[in-house]
Amino acid sequence: MVQTDSDSQLQRGDLASDFRLVDTEGAHYTPDSFGDNDAMLVVFTCNHCPYAKAKFAPLNAIAEEYDDCAVVGINPNDADEYPDDSYERMCELVDDGSIDYDAYLRDDDGTVADAYGAVCTPDPFLFRRDDEEWRLAYHGRLDDALNPDDEPSGEPGFEMRRAIDAALSGEDVRLEDNPSRGCSIKWPSA
Repeated sequence: MVQTDSDSQLQRGDLASDFRLVDTEGAHYTPDSFGDNDAMLVVFTCNHCPYAKAKFAPLNAIAEEYDDCAVVGINPNDADEYPDDSYERMCELVDDGSIDYDAYLRDDDGTVADAYGAVCTPDPFLFRRDDEEWRLAYHGRLDDALNPDDEPSGEPGFEMRRAIDAALSGEDVRLEDNPSRGCSIKWPSA
């Protein structure tokens, strides 16, 4: 495990990079698949990282509580080197309810994670729907619990919820882009 902080080159207002990825039921999704929502939280995550696993429940809660914000998990990790990050394990975690996002997608070759500039798991990107396009509203941590055993400091610590609330109300997100912390992405071999 190599801990790192997120640091993407995407800037607020940038368009979401396109993708076409498969979910745990074999369906394919693109950003437009979530076009009925006003916001889309794309989180590069995985199955084995303790930082990512610590955010399963908070992401499930966001997916359940926000009807107009799609929560999209994307797993870019090398499943050959890290078998716990396999597609089959993704399916198991969805089937047993550990992961209950709007979609959990597989990025087999890591090109989508690379296009977004993701570097760790979890690495969250919040997009707002603007004139039929997804534009970055906020890139930052879910909350201020930076280590797997930490608890958020309360309401002020739930930064992503405040960002989602602002995005859904049509306001600019006024939070600083505080980096997420997690394991480095395990890039697939060429």
